[in-house]
Amino acid sequence: MPHSRPEILVVLPTYNELATIGSTVASVRQHIPDAHILIIDDASPDGTGAAADRIAETLPHVRVHHRAAKLGLGTAYTHGFRIALSEGYRRIVTMDSDGSHLSSDLPRLLAEANAGAGLVIGARWVPGGRIVNWPLYRRWISRAGTGFARVVLRSRLRDLTSGFRVYDAEWLSVVSLDQLDSEGYAFQVETAWTLERLACPISEIPITFVERTDGHSKMTLGIVAEAFANVLRWGWRLRRDQL
Repeated sequence: MPHSRPEILVVLPTYNELATIGSTVASVRQHIPDAHILIIDDASPDGTGAAADRIAETLPHVRVHHRAAKLGLGTAYTHGFRIALSEGYRRIVTMDSDGSHLSSDLPRLLAEANAGAGLVIGARWVPGGRIVNWPLYRRWISRAGTGFARVVLRSRLRDLTSGFRVYDAEWLSVVSLDQLDSEGYAFQVETAWTLERLACPISEIPITFVERTDGHSKMTLGIVAEAFANVLRWGWRLRRDQL
């Protein structure tokens, strides 16, 4: 890849993140100033898309893609992956736009990717990982969901549902993006498990996850149900293929 081509693309899906998108972009630029940023907005009714356009007009290496409707987190990331691979980026970062993922952790995650990891997961449920301001029921849901997925999918990963990640483009290019069919947070499980089965070197690095102070969580019963159903389906397929 030519030296002039940027190495890192940070993909930021947004839906109603007007209060946080500006500070998230500023924080990313502070900690990895050479990175390019792609904001993917799903027609946010609160004006997030327009705010993102204003940011992109004033800051270099920031661009916005607008989608016509709320199409889901998984499809947003797949959209970003396709762009990153087609434009020759070496590393693809995924993270929330609500301030829950601290950009100050990015240098450590990227260092691990540079050391050879094909996927680096910013993990909460490993020694050194922390969660700030989450109520007990949210902790239980996350831990139970991760434990359920680990057992059903026979995975060794400790935080399958974390969306704070660095992907190596060479490993990501091996994944058939057309076959990824999760729309919500199950997408995190699907991509990590797919790469794990491909023998991708995966590192889980402890992070501090901070509960958002502005806006509302996107977690719904429908998203939970999709994750539960998909994990069961993948687990059944895993056992069928091993017969």
